[in-house]
Amino acid sequence: MNLRHLLSFGVAAIVSFGAHAQVKVGELNSYKAFPAFLDPYKKGWQLALDEINAAGGVLGQKVEVISREDGGTPGDAVRTAEELIAREKVQVLMGTFASHVGLAVSNLANQRKVLFIAAEPLTDKIVWDNGNRYTFRLRPSTYMQTAMLIPDAAKLKKQRWAIVYPNYEYGQSATRWFKELMAKAQPGVQFVGEQAPALGKIDAGAVAQALADSKPDAIFSSLFGPDLQKFVREGNLRGLFKTTVVFNLLAGEPEYLDPLKDETPDGWYVTGYPWNAINTAAHKKFRDAYEKKWKDYPRLGSIVGYSTMQTVANALRKAKSADTEKLIEALRGMEMETPIGPIVWRALDHQSTMGAYVGRLARKDGKGVMVDWKFAPGDQYLPPFEQIKAWRKD
Repeated sequence: MNLRHLLSFGVAAIVSFGAHAQVKVGELNSYKAFPAFLDPYKKGWQLALDEINAAGGVLGQKVEVISREDGGTPGDAVRTAEELIAREKVQVLMGTFASHVGLAVSNLANQRKVLFIAAEPLTDKIVWDNGNRYTFRLRPSTYMQTAMLIPDAAKLKKQRWAIVYPNYEYGQSATRWFKELMAKAQPGVQFVGEQAPALGKIDAGAVAQALADSKPDAIFSSLFGPDLQKFVREGNLRGLFKTTVVFNLLAGEPEYLDPLKDETPDGWYVTGYPWNAINTAAHKKFRDAYEKKWKDYPRLGSIVGYSTMQTVANALRKAKSADTEKLIEALRGMEMETPIGPIVWRALDHQSTMGAYVGRLARKDGKGVMVDWKFAPGDQYLPPFEQIKAWRKD
């Protein structure tokens, strides 16, 4: 081989290695449909990306994120993910918000054998019934967060429960688990009314009146976003919450709590994120960095975005490769820190053990706040291993 050929071979090898070593992450989400949560989420992963690349990146390369709007529907999301895989040549997918969208992308990841870190979708199916080798999920699931509310619900000994939920995968799952877990915790409990408006299309006055007419002792709700705001307003007008205890998933998250302002109902039991009252060293470091960069306070979406991006980086470091199969093996059982505490990515079902905050709602200075809160570790609110093994088909 002459010198010219040798040099050409060397340049080609370097270019080939550089292309192989470059870390490209495809991120997709329903930014237009769910801006309250996903604007902070994007700021969270952008903060993490800046920190990762400022520290030298991973695998000797800076991490590149190619972010796309997924349209908020399964079909649009699958087409977006396909474009990221085929045209942009990403090695990892991350993101999605709504449960049915997350399930569609998870199915595609399994078909295309591409790693998918599901950041936000809460459906249990994504790691259990429809779980697959290529999908991992960060947030505590619908089952987990519902289970976190059950101890307080059972303590109250309320007999007659009404339920309201958005009629799609997340709300249906929350309702299923609340009924099953409450029946076990309090045998003989009755479910006397059920309202299931379409997501984003609630007739809040009619729903609140129907619930009142069922004369419940307590209400379980999985409403969020604008649906929650409308329900709170109409329930307040009708005095529904004065004599009826309410348990609501997600209502303590700043994304959904802040818009309620002085309409925030007193005493609701919720899961959420009391960002201004968490004073652990890890959270303070994150909060200070977030506020410095964005001149704003973090929401729960900020935590989710930040932790998802850090998950990708930690998996790459542990695997010492961007190869999909090596990344999967690195993630299975991987331990890492987040701003709200350490988590483990379980090898059994690819569910992280991220926890959530459980407390009650109150008003302070015309704003809604979480009070009497505690942190619920995610690993304490999961079904037995044997049950999960029976659910998973992979």
